[in-house]
Amino acid sequence: MLQSFVVGAGALFSVVNIITMVIGIIIGIIFGAIPGLSATTAIVLCLPMTYTMTPVQGMALLIALFVGGISGGLISAIMLRIPGTASSVATCWDGYPMTAKGEGLKALGVGIVFSFLGTIFSTIILTFLSPSLARLAVQFGAYEYFAVALFSLTMIAGLAGKSLSKGLISAVMGCIFTTVGLDPVSNIRRYTFGFRELNVGFNILPVLIGLFAVAEIVAKIENAKTSQKAERVEVKFVRVKGFGFSLEEFWSQKWNALRSAVIGTIIGILPGIGASTSNVLSYSVAKKQSKHPELFGTGIIDGLVASETANNASIGGAMIPLLALGIPGDTVTALLLGGLTLHGISAGPLLFVEHVDLVYSVFFAMALCAVLMLVIEFYGLRGFVKLLGIPNWYMLPAIFLFCIIGAYGLHNNVFDVWTVLLFGAMGYVFTLLDIPPSPFILGFILGPLAEINLRRGLMLSKGSLLPFFQSPIADVFFALTAVSLFFTFRSQRRRMRSGRS
Repeated sequence: MLQSFVVGAGALFSVVNIITMVIGIIIGIIFGAIPGLSATTAIVLCLPMTYTMTPVQGMALLIALFVGGISGGLISAIMLRIPGTASSVATCWDGYPMTAKGEGLKALGVGIVFSFLGTIFSTIILTFLSPSLARLAVQFGAYEYFAVALFSLTMIAGLAGKSLSKGLISAVMGCIFTTVGLDPVSNIRRYTFGFRELNVGFNILPVLIGLFAVAEIVAKIENAKTSQKAERVEVKFVRVKGFGFSLEEFWSQKWNALRSAVIGTIIGILPGIGASTSNVLSYSVAKKQSKHPELFGTGIIDGLVASETANNASIGGAMIPLLALGIPGDTVTALLLGGLTLHGISAGPLLFVEHVDLVYSVFFAMALCAVLMLVIEFYGLRGFVKLLGIPNWYMLPAIFLFCIIGAYGLHNNVFDVWTVLLFGAMGYVFTLLDIPPSPFILGFILGPLAEINLRRGLMLSKGSLLPFFQSPIADVFFALTAVSLFFTFRSQRRRMRSGRS
């Protein structure tokens, strides 16, 4: 292994490769920060460029775009309450309230540092445990995935806010909207109402843009004068050193960060789930484990640490099945697999034998990209905060335009633009009725995972539920589901009693 490290480092460390990674990080951050764009979009645009590069340089560029794109989503999430990517949804929930309190610079600093730590943690796991962890992920079948999805759905209670009933309404609506389109098992049209565009259902990115970005833009327009005044005061008077938070605050988050990094890495390993789930799930777990869960959503660093550590930790997790087994876990890793294929390289167990220099170059590239991301975003910190000084009558139309362009550019489809407007209207109604949108997103993401694996499992067992409980891995998650529900109902009873008193 030591010899492999030396070979990988020698293949990666050159002036050309480092410049390539710096450019990739900057492009990734920009794409991640602009609502509607993402790391996927950046990689799609830059993938053809890697054909003329060496395999090491090409993979270094793609990984830089991946790391920068995931991390860049925190900028718009914290500054504007608009998640730049699906992986930064939970970052909005405490990041933006910190900005509203005049702590935008501190929120950015916390997000950047713990994004860095999440990436480094998952890179270490990737380097030393990728073969064994990939073997474990391969054992997950329909029964196990259904158990994971069921357990994850119990996290809705932690995101429901003051009203569990409203949170459940939001989550159920999220699950309902995922049933639109072709049935994933029988390929029958469901709830398309004759519209051909609905055959593929609603894409997650336009849904996120509408539910969070457009709804927030409308809310900002309603109280434009107040928000402009608050933002200008913050930009004028905020003065911090370094990343904006103390060593004591950093150390107080050690267990939260470690737990979130583990969650993000494990979720990243499981194909088809990814950072869009890990940040929400990690936030929910952090809230449940906290001694002051009522403060979540009001602007505390705990929620920010949980979200940003987990979504960046899922980067290294997603690389484990890709490199060790040749199984892409999400769209981004599928594109990375395409990058390897362009150079005639097949991912899988033989990759560690035939292209050991490339494998360990990828490990080093992830670690180096995390460091470069930390440095670049640190020196851009003050510039990000200055975004708040832009008057709303300039900024809001520009953001809305980026949202529309990003939605259209996803598939060059006008229907995605209508999707943004539809869910924007829904998000605004949610705001008026005080219905939390976060359970909707959790239901929208996990609903298909639960449905398709429940049906596949029933097909395998010929309609019997017994095999679901004969899998040791599934049994562990079923037990965790029961424990989670027990504590949820107990906390609800205590809340009702305290409310009566």
